[in-house]
Amino acid sequence: MTVYIDPPTWPGHGRLWSHLVSDVSYDELHRFAERLGVPRRAFERDHYDLPSHRYPDAVRAGAVEVDSREVVRLLHAAGLRRRKGTTAAARRSAP
Repeated sequence: MTVYIDPPTWPGHGRLWSHLVSDVSYDELHRFAERLGVPRRAFERDHYDLPSHRYPDAVRAGAVEVDSREVVRLLHAAGLRRRKGTTAAARRSAP
């Protein structure tokens, strides 16, 4: 099981955020997040948003530190990238 995390550099709601992703499956990602106690509402399309204060917890739990470009590359390579505005029906009908 490999889950990846980028540095907390994404601003929002007065905080900095990281993205937590899997290069295998959403199930793997959900299980990892659940073990960390990250609420499911933090899942957005293809990743979990994790506030900067939780970054060390994710790394201690086994998340591999990568840069933000690598997060996107891993999602694309695994076929797990979901862009904003993409519906489940559109993803199923895509070639």
